[in-house]
Amino acid sequence: MHDPSLSTAQHRELIEALALSHVLPHDTLPIEECLGRRLAVDIHSLIPLPPFTNSAMDGFAVRREDLEGEGPWTLPVAGDIPAGDTRENRLEKGQAWRIMTGAPIPQGADTVVKVEHTDHAAGVAQAPDSVEIRVAPKLGANVRVAGEALEAGSPVLKAGRILDGTALSAAASVGHGTLMVLPRPRVIVVSTGTELKRAGEALERGQIPDSNGILLRGLVEDAGGQVVAHLRTGDTPAELRTALDEAPEADLVLTAGGISAGAFEVVRLTLGTDAGFHHVAQQPGGPQGVGSTQVGAGGRETPVICLPGNPVSVFTTFHMYVAGALAVMSGLVAPEHGGTVPSGVLARAHVGWESPSGKTQFIPLRFVSGKGDEAGARWVEPAHPLGSKSHLVASLANAEAIGVVAPDVEQVEAGQELAVVPLVG
Repeated sequence: MHDPSLSTAQHRELIEALALSHVLPHDTLPIEECLGRRLAVDIHSLIPLPPFTNSAMDGFAVRREDLEGEGPWTLPVAGDIPAGDTRENRLEKGQAWRIMTGAPIPQGADTVVKVEHTDHAAGVAQAPDSVEIRVAPKLGANVRVAGEALEAGSPVLKAGRILDGTALSAAASVGHGTLMVLPRPRVIVVSTGTELKRAGEALERGQIPDSNGILLRGLVEDAGGQVVAHLRTGDTPAELRTALDEAPEADLVLTAGGISAGAFEVVRLTLGTDAGFHHVAQQPGGPQGVGSTQVGAGGRETPVICLPGNPVSVFTTFHMYVAGALAVMSGLVAPEHGGTVPSGVLARAHVGWESPSGKTQFIPLRFVSGKGDEAGARWVEPAHPLGSKSHLVASLANAEAIGVVAPDVEQVEAGQELAVVPLVG
Protein backbone atom coordinates (compact mmCIF):
# COMPACT_ATOMS: atom_id res chain seq x y z
CA MET A 1 0.00 0.00 0.00
CA HIS A 2 1.13 3.57 -0.71
CA ASP A 3 1.32 6.26 1.92
CA PRO A 4 -2.25 7.42 2.60
CA SER A 5 -1.49 11.12 2.05
CA LEU A 6 0.43 12.30 -1.02
CA SER A 7 1.24 15.57 -2.75
CA THR A 8 0.18 16.06 -6.37
CA ALA A 9 3.82 15.58 -7.42
CA GLN A 10 4.08 12.28 -5.56
CA HIS A 11 0.85 11.03 -7.09
CA ARG A 12 2.06 12.03 -10.55
CA GLU A 13 5.23 10.01 -9.98
CA LEU A 14 3.13 6.90 -9.35
CA ILE A 15 1.10 7.51 -12.53
CA GLU A 16 4.29 8.15 -14.48
CA ALA A 17 5.95 4.95 -13.27
CA LEU A 18 2.85 2.95 -14.19
CA ALA A 19 2.74 4.43 -17.69
CA LEU A 20 6.46 4.06 -18.32
CA SER A 21 6.32 0.35 -17.48
CA HIS A 22 3.57 -0.17 -20.06
CA VAL A 23 4.79 1.72 -23.15
CA LEU A 24 3.19 0.15 -26.22
CA PRO A 25 4.88 -0.71 -29.55
CA HIS A 26 4.15 1.33 -32.64
CA ASP A 27 1.57 0.16 -35.17
CA THR A 28 2.43 -0.24 -38.86
CA LEU A 29 -0.75 0.08 -40.92
CA PRO A 30 -1.81 0.36 -44.56
CA ILE A 31 -2.08 4.04 -45.39
CA GLU A 32 -5.83 3.67 -45.95
CA GLU A 33 -6.24 2.78 -42.26
CA CYS A 34 -4.22 5.68 -40.87
CA LEU A 35 -6.80 8.49 -41.00
CA GLY A 36 -6.88 10.26 -37.65
CA ARG A 37 -3.86 8.39 -36.28
CA ARG A 38 -0.69 10.11 -35.09
CA LEU A 39 2.54 9.58 -37.03
CA ALA A 40 5.20 7.79 -34.97
CA VAL A 41 8.32 8.75 -36.95
CA ASP A 42 9.40 11.38 -39.45
CA ILE A 43 8.81 10.26 -43.01
CA HIS A 44 10.81 11.17 -46.09
CA SER A 45 10.13 10.91 -49.76
CA LEU A 46 10.93 7.48 -51.19
CA ILE A 47 10.78 8.82 -54.74
CA PRO A 48 11.31 12.17 -56.46
CA LEU A 49 8.22 14.28 -57.06
CA PRO A 50 7.19 14.18 -59.79
CA PRO A 51 8.69 10.69 -60.20
CA PHE A 52 9.26 11.22 -63.94
CA THR A 53 9.40 14.20 -66.27
CA ASN A 54 5.85 14.80 -67.53
CA SER A 55 3.59 17.21 -69.32
CA ALA A 56 1.79 19.97 -67.41
CA MET A 57 -0.69 20.45 -70.27
CA ASP A 58 -2.64 18.66 -72.95
CA GLY A 59 -0.78 19.47 -76.14
CA PHE A 60 2.15 18.39 -78.29
CA ALA A 61 5.65 17.44 -77.15
CA VAL A 62 8.32 18.93 -79.41
CA ARG A 63 11.96 19.95 -79.67
CA ARG A 64 12.05 23.73 -79.22
CA GLU A 65 14.79 23.99 -81.87
CA ASP A 66 12.28 22.74 -84.46
CA LEU A 67 10.24 25.94 -83.98
CA GLU A 68 12.85 28.46 -85.13
CA GLY A 69 12.10 31.32 -87.49
CA GLU A 70 8.66 32.58 -88.42
CA GLY A 71 5.61 30.41 -87.77
CA PRO A 72 3.29 28.72 -88.08
CA TRP A 73 5.18 25.39 -88.07
CA THR A 74 3.79 22.09 -89.29
CA LEU A 75 5.17 18.86 -87.82
CA PRO A 76 4.21 15.23 -88.35
CA VAL A 77 2.66 13.57 -85.31
CA ALA A 78 4.25 10.28 -84.22
CA GLY A 79 1.30 9.23 -82.07
CA ASP A 80 -0.41 9.63 -78.70
CA ILE A 81 1.06 9.52 -75.20
CA PRO A 82 -1.79 9.26 -72.68
CA ALA A 83 -1.38 9.57 -68.91
CA GLY A 84 -0.18 6.25 -67.53
CA ASP A 85 1.74 5.33 -70.68
CA THR A 86 4.65 3.04 -69.79
CA ARG A 87 6.38 2.89 -73.18
CA GLU A 88 9.85 4.32 -73.81
CA ASN A 89 8.78 6.81 -76.49
CA ARG A 90 11.31 8.78 -78.50
CA LEU A 91 10.85 12.05 -80.34
CA GLU A 92 12.79 12.31 -83.60
CA LYS A 93 14.00 15.64 -84.96
CA GLY A 94 11.27 17.57 -86.80
CA GLN A 95 8.49 15.49 -85.18
CA ALA A 96 5.78 15.93 -82.49
CA TRP A 97 3.91 13.61 -80.14
CA ARG A 98 0.40 14.41 -78.95
CA ILE A 99 0.58 14.24 -75.15
CA MET A 100 -1.86 14.43 -72.25
CA THR A 101 -1.47 16.12 -68.87
CA GLY A 102 0.65 13.98 -66.56
CA ALA A 103 1.95 11.74 -69.34
CA PRO A 104 5.72 11.00 -69.55
CA ILE A 105 7.68 13.32 -71.84
CA PRO A 106 9.21 11.31 -74.72
CA GLN A 107 12.97 11.10 -74.94
CA GLY A 108 14.31 13.99 -77.00
CA ALA A 109 11.42 16.39 -76.27
CA ASP A 110 12.07 19.51 -74.20
CA THR A 111 8.89 21.59 -74.61
CA VAL A 112 5.12 21.10 -74.73
CA VAL A 113 2.92 23.27 -76.92
CA LYS A 114 -0.57 23.77 -75.47
CA VAL A 115 -3.29 22.36 -77.69
CA GLU A 116 -4.90 25.81 -77.70
CA HIS A 117 -1.86 27.10 -79.62
CA THR A 118 -2.33 24.61 -82.48
CA ASP A 119 -4.86 23.99 -85.23
CA HIS A 120 -6.46 21.11 -83.31
CA ALA A 121 -9.28 21.20 -80.78
CA ALA A 122 -8.90 19.60 -77.39
CA GLY A 123 -10.59 16.26 -76.86
CA VAL A 124 -10.32 14.82 -80.37
CA ALA A 125 -10.08 11.05 -79.90
CA GLN A 126 -7.61 10.10 -82.67
CA ALA A 127 -4.17 11.63 -82.99
CA PRO A 128 -3.80 13.71 -86.18
CA ASP A 129 -1.23 12.93 -88.86
CA SER A 130 0.27 16.40 -88.45
CA VAL A 131 -0.11 19.50 -86.31
CA GLU A 132 0.16 23.19 -87.14
CA ILE A 133 1.78 25.06 -84.27
CA ARG A 134 0.78 28.72 -84.25
CA VAL A 135 2.57 29.97 -81.10
CA ALA A 136 6.11 28.92 -80.18
CA PRO A 137 6.48 28.64 -76.37
CA LYS A 138 9.70 29.18 -74.45
CA LEU A 139 12.17 26.32 -74.10
CA GLY A 140 10.96 23.97 -71.35
CA ALA A 141 7.43 25.36 -71.29
CA ASN A 142 4.74 23.12 -69.77
CA VAL A 143 7.26 20.45 -68.74
CA ARG A 144 7.43 19.23 -65.12
CA VAL A 145 10.93 17.88 -64.51
CA ALA A 146 11.39 14.79 -62.32
CA GLY A 147 12.22 15.81 -58.75
CA GLU A 148 11.55 19.53 -59.25
CA ALA A 149 8.94 19.60 -56.47
CA LEU A 150 10.71 17.21 -54.10
CA GLU A 151 13.90 15.19 -54.30
CA ALA A 152 14.03 11.60 -53.06
CA GLY A 153 14.93 11.59 -49.37
CA SER A 154 13.38 14.99 -48.66
CA PRO A 155 11.43 15.37 -45.39
CA VAL A 156 7.67 15.22 -45.85
CA LEU A 157 5.89 14.82 -42.48
CA LYS A 158 7.09 15.19 -38.90
CA ALA A 159 6.50 12.64 -36.16
CA GLY A 160 3.52 13.49 -34.00
CA ARG A 161 1.43 14.80 -36.90
CA ILE A 162 -2.21 13.78 -36.78
CA LEU A 163 -2.83 12.22 -40.16
CA ASP A 164 -5.66 13.92 -42.03
CA GLY A 165 -6.50 13.48 -45.69
CA THR A 166 -3.89 15.97 -46.88
CA ALA A 167 -1.11 14.32 -44.88
CA LEU A 168 -2.05 10.85 -46.13
CA SER A 169 -2.19 12.13 -49.70
CA ALA A 170 1.28 13.63 -49.32
CA ALA A 171 2.65 10.37 -47.93
CA ALA A 172 1.10 8.33 -50.74
CA SER A 173 2.41 10.73 -53.38
CA VAL A 174 6.01 10.15 -52.29
CA GLY A 175 5.82 6.38 -52.34
CA HIS A 176 4.55 5.26 -48.92
CA GLY A 177 1.98 2.48 -48.79
CA THR A 178 2.21 1.83 -45.06
CA LEU A 179 2.93 4.18 -42.16
CA MET A 180 4.23 3.70 -38.63
CA VAL A 181 1.74 5.31 -36.25
CA LEU A 182 1.49 5.66 -32.50
CA PRO A 183 -0.65 3.01 -30.82
CA ARG A 184 -3.99 3.96 -29.33
CA PRO A 185 -4.04 2.51 -25.82
CA ARG A 186 -7.07 0.27 -25.33
CA VAL A 187 -9.02 1.43 -22.31
CA ILE A 188 -11.79 -0.15 -20.27
CA VAL A 189 -13.97 2.50 -18.61
CA VAL A 190 -15.74 1.37 -15.44
CA SER A 191 -18.66 3.28 -13.89
CA THR A 192 -19.69 2.05 -10.45
CA GLY A 193 -22.78 2.62 -8.35
CA THR A 194 -26.27 1.14 -8.07
CA GLU A 195 -27.62 4.67 -8.53
CA LEU A 196 -26.34 4.92 -12.11
CA LYS A 197 -28.64 4.63 -15.12
CA ARG A 198 -27.84 4.77 -18.82
CA ALA A 199 -28.12 8.20 -20.40
CA GLY A 200 -31.73 8.93 -21.33
CA GLU A 201 -33.30 6.26 -19.14
CA ALA A 202 -36.14 7.22 -16.81
CA LEU A 203 -34.91 7.96 -13.29
CA GLU A 204 -36.47 6.88 -10.03
CA ARG A 205 -35.82 8.55 -6.71
CA GLY A 206 -32.14 8.21 -5.79
CA GLN A 207 -30.97 7.45 -9.34
CA ILE A 208 -28.76 9.60 -11.58
CA PRO A 209 -27.57 9.38 -15.20
CA ASP A 210 -24.13 7.85 -15.75
CA SER A 211 -22.51 11.07 -16.92
CA ASN A 212 -19.07 9.93 -15.71
CA GLY A 213 -18.97 7.04 -18.15
CA ILE A 214 -19.92 9.28 -21.07
CA LEU A 215 -17.37 11.87 -19.91
CA LEU A 216 -14.53 9.36 -19.61
CA ARG A 217 -15.27 7.79 -22.97
CA GLY A 218 -14.96 11.18 -24.63
CA LEU A 219 -11.86 12.18 -22.68
CA VAL A 220 -10.09 8.91 -23.51
CA GLU A 221 -10.82 9.21 -27.23
CA ASP A 222 -9.79 12.89 -27.27
CA ALA A 223 -6.50 11.94 -25.56
CA GLY A 224 -5.65 9.38 -28.24
CA GLY A 225 -6.93 6.22 -26.57
CA GLN A 226 -9.72 3.90 -27.65
CA VAL A 227 -12.45 2.66 -25.36
CA VAL A 228 -12.84 -1.09 -25.90
CA ALA A 229 -15.46 -1.58 -23.19
CA HIS A 230 -17.63 0.56 -20.91
CA LEU A 231 -18.66 -1.43 -17.85
CA ARG A 232 -21.39 -0.39 -15.43
CA THR A 233 -21.57 -2.27 -12.17
CA GLY A 234 -23.39 -2.06 -8.86
CA ASP A 235 -21.85 -1.75 -5.43
CA THR A 236 -20.79 -5.34 -4.77
CA PRO A 237 -17.26 -6.66 -5.37
CA ALA A 238 -18.69 -9.76 -7.04
CA GLU A 239 -20.35 -7.66 -9.74
CA LEU A 240 -17.19 -5.70 -10.48
CA ARG A 241 -14.94 -8.78 -10.44
CA THR A 242 -17.26 -10.62 -12.82
CA ALA A 243 -17.40 -7.63 -15.17
CA LEU A 244 -13.59 -7.40 -15.31
CA ASP A 245 -13.23 -11.17 -15.79
CA GLU A 246 -15.55 -11.00 -18.80
CA ALA A 247 -14.00 -7.84 -20.27
CA PRO A 248 -11.89 -7.78 -23.45
CA GLU A 249 -8.11 -7.41 -23.41
CA ALA A 250 -7.02 -3.84 -22.70
CA ASP A 251 -3.97 -1.73 -21.91
CA LEU A 252 -5.54 0.30 -19.10
CA VAL A 253 -8.55 0.09 -16.78
CA LEU A 254 -9.97 3.45 -15.76
CA THR A 255 -12.55 3.48 -12.97
CA ALA A 256 -14.79 6.26 -11.66
CA GLY A 257 -16.16 6.09 -8.15
CA GLY A 258 -16.03 3.54 -5.35
CA ILE A 259 -12.67 4.54 -3.81
CA SER A 260 -13.57 6.88 -0.96
CA ALA A 261 -14.29 6.12 2.71
CA GLY A 262 -17.92 5.08 2.43
CA ALA A 263 -19.44 1.72 3.28
CA PHE A 264 -19.95 0.63 -0.35
CA GLU A 265 -16.65 1.61 -2.00
CA VAL A 266 -16.72 -1.26 -4.47
CA VAL A 267 -13.51 -0.48 -6.35
CA ARG A 268 -11.46 -0.22 -3.16
CA LEU A 269 -13.04 -3.41 -1.81
CA THR A 270 -12.43 -5.32 -5.05
CA LEU A 271 -8.97 -4.04 -6.02
CA GLY A 272 -7.56 -3.26 -2.59
CA THR A 273 -4.91 -5.97 -2.80
CA ASP A 274 -3.89 -4.99 -6.34
CA ALA A 275 -4.03 -1.18 -6.34
CA GLY A 276 -2.72 1.32 -3.83
CA PHE A 277 -5.33 3.79 -2.62
CA HIS A 278 -4.40 7.09 -1.04
CA HIS A 279 -5.51 10.67 -0.56
CA VAL A 280 -3.92 13.42 -2.65
CA ALA A 281 -3.70 16.95 -1.26
CA GLN A 282 -5.82 18.46 -4.01
CA GLN A 283 -9.32 19.77 -4.58
CA PRO A 284 -11.35 18.33 -6.15
CA GLY A 285 -10.52 14.63 -6.35
CA GLY A 286 -8.63 13.78 -3.18
CA PRO A 287 -9.17 9.97 -3.25
CA GLN A 288 -7.06 8.27 -5.92
CA GLY A 289 -5.84 4.78 -6.77
CA VAL A 290 -2.99 3.39 -8.90
CA GLY A 291 -1.92 -0.18 -9.57
CA SER A 292 -2.96 -3.19 -11.63
CA THR A 293 -5.69 -5.81 -11.76
CA GLN A 294 -6.52 -8.96 -13.66
CA VAL A 295 -8.71 -8.57 -16.74
CA GLY A 296 -10.35 -11.12 -19.04
CA ALA A 297 -10.73 -14.85 -18.95
CA GLY A 298 -6.95 -15.31 -18.96
CA GLY A 299 -6.47 -12.99 -16.02
CA ARG A 300 -4.09 -10.65 -17.87
CA GLU A 301 -2.42 -8.23 -15.44
CA THR A 302 -3.53 -4.77 -16.57
CA PRO A 303 -2.69 -1.27 -15.27
CA VAL A 304 -5.52 0.46 -13.44
CA ILE A 305 -6.05 4.11 -12.50
CA CYS A 306 -8.92 4.77 -10.11
CA LEU A 307 -10.62 8.18 -10.05
CA PRO A 308 -13.22 9.56 -7.64
CA GLY A 309 -16.87 9.47 -8.59
CA ASN A 310 -17.68 13.17 -8.72
CA PRO A 311 -17.74 14.48 -12.31
CA VAL A 312 -15.58 17.58 -11.80
CA SER A 313 -13.03 15.37 -10.01
CA VAL A 314 -13.08 12.97 -12.96
CA PHE A 315 -12.64 15.84 -15.40
CA THR A 316 -9.79 17.62 -13.65
CA THR A 317 -7.83 14.55 -12.55
CA PHE A 318 -8.09 13.01 -16.01
CA HIS A 319 -6.57 16.11 -17.59
CA MET A 320 -3.93 16.54 -14.88
CA TYR A 321 -2.80 12.90 -14.71
CA VAL A 322 -4.45 10.36 -17.02
CA ALA A 323 -4.06 12.21 -20.34
CA GLY A 324 -0.32 12.38 -19.74
CA ALA A 325 -0.19 8.69 -18.87
CA LEU A 326 -1.88 7.80 -22.16
CA ALA A 327 0.62 10.00 -24.00
CA VAL A 328 3.52 8.14 -22.38
CA MET A 329 1.98 4.71 -23.05
CA SER A 330 1.50 5.59 -26.72
CA GLY A 331 5.05 6.89 -27.06
CA LEU A 332 3.93 10.42 -27.88
CA VAL A 333 6.10 11.86 -25.12
CA ALA A 334 8.65 10.52 -22.66
CA PRO A 335 8.47 11.13 -18.90
CA GLU A 336 12.01 12.56 -18.89
CA HIS A 337 10.64 15.31 -21.14
CA GLY A 338 7.82 16.09 -18.72
CA GLY A 339 5.41 13.78 -20.49
CA THR A 340 2.85 13.48 -17.71
CA VAL A 341 2.97 17.14 -16.67
CA PRO A 342 0.39 19.15 -18.62
CA SER A 343 1.74 22.16 -20.48
CA GLY A 344 0.64 25.34 -18.77
CA VAL A 345 0.60 29.07 -19.47
CA LEU A 346 0.22 32.10 -17.25
CA ALA A 347 -3.09 33.94 -17.07
CA ARG A 348 -4.74 36.51 -14.82
CA ALA A 349 -7.84 36.07 -12.70
CA HIS A 350 -10.71 38.26 -13.90
CA VAL A 351 -12.50 37.76 -10.59
CA GLY A 352 -11.41 36.41 -7.22
CA TRP A 353 -12.28 33.05 -5.64
CA GLU A 354 -11.41 30.96 -2.63
CA SER A 355 -8.98 28.04 -2.68
CA PRO A 356 -8.65 25.36 0.04
CA SER A 357 -5.73 25.82 2.41
CA GLY A 358 -3.04 23.15 2.13
CA LYS A 359 -4.37 21.68 -1.10
CA THR A 360 -3.59 22.26 -4.77
CA GLN A 361 -6.76 23.49 -6.41
CA PHE A 362 -7.60 22.32 -9.93
CA ILE A 363 -10.41 24.63 -11.01
CA PRO A 364 -12.24 24.57 -14.39
CA LEU A 365 -11.93 28.01 -15.98
CA ARG A 366 -13.09 29.85 -19.03
CA PHE A 367 -11.29 32.62 -20.86
CA VAL A 368 -12.75 36.12 -20.67
CA SER A 369 -13.48 37.14 -24.24
CA GLY A 370 -11.59 40.14 -25.55
CA LYS A 371 -9.59 40.72 -22.37
CA GLY A 372 -5.81 40.49 -22.04
CA ASP A 373 -2.98 42.45 -20.47
CA GLU A 374 -0.12 44.38 -22.05
CA ALA A 375 2.11 41.28 -21.94
CA GLY A 376 -0.43 39.20 -23.84
CA ALA A 377 -1.62 37.11 -20.87
CA ARG A 378 -5.24 36.05 -21.10
CA TRP A 379 -7.78 36.57 -18.34
CA VAL A 380 -9.81 33.76 -16.83
CA GLU A 381 -12.74 33.18 -14.51
CA PRO A 382 -14.32 30.06 -13.00
CA ALA A 383 -16.48 28.07 -15.41
CA HIS A 384 -19.12 28.03 -12.66
CA PRO A 385 -19.68 30.66 -9.94
CA LEU A 386 -19.33 27.94 -7.28
CA GLY A 387 -15.78 27.21 -8.41
CA SER A 388 -14.31 23.70 -8.24
CA LYS A 389 -16.97 21.87 -6.25
CA SER A 390 -17.04 18.26 -7.34
CA HIS A 391 -20.67 17.93 -8.42
CA LEU A 392 -20.86 20.83 -10.90
CA VAL A 393 -20.93 18.59 -13.97
CA ALA A 394 -23.03 20.89 -16.16
CA SER A 395 -20.35 23.60 -15.91
CA LEU A 396 -17.73 21.42 -17.58
CA ALA A 397 -19.09 22.16 -21.04
CA ASN A 398 -17.98 25.77 -20.48
CA ALA A 399 -14.48 24.88 -19.28
CA GLU A 400 -11.65 26.02 -21.55
CA ALA A 401 -8.76 25.56 -19.11
CA ILE A 402 -7.87 24.20 -15.70
CA GLY A 403 -6.38 26.61 -13.21
CA VAL A 404 -3.67 25.34 -10.86
CA VAL A 405 -3.68 27.18 -7.53
CA ALA A 406 -0.82 26.42 -5.11
CA PRO A 407 -1.56 24.88 -1.67
CA ASP A 408 -0.43 28.02 0.19
CA VAL A 409 -2.96 30.25 -1.58
CA GLU A 410 -6.32 30.58 0.20
CA GLN A 411 -7.70 33.43 -1.87
CA VAL A 412 -7.12 34.15 -5.55
CA GLU A 413 -7.45 37.89 -6.03
CA ALA A 414 -8.77 39.61 -9.14
CA GLY A 415 -5.78 40.46 -11.32
CA GLN A 416 -3.58 37.79 -9.74
CA GLU A 417 -1.35 35.75 -12.04
CA LEU A 418 -1.79 31.96 -12.01
CA ALA A 419 -0.86 28.89 -14.02
CA VAL A 420 -3.55 27.46 -16.28
CA VAL A 421 -3.64 24.38 -18.50
CA PRO A 422 -5.55 25.15 -21.73
CA LEU A 423 -7.78 22.31 -22.88
CA VAL A 424 -7.82 20.96 -26.42
CA GLY A 425 -11.04 21.65 -28.31
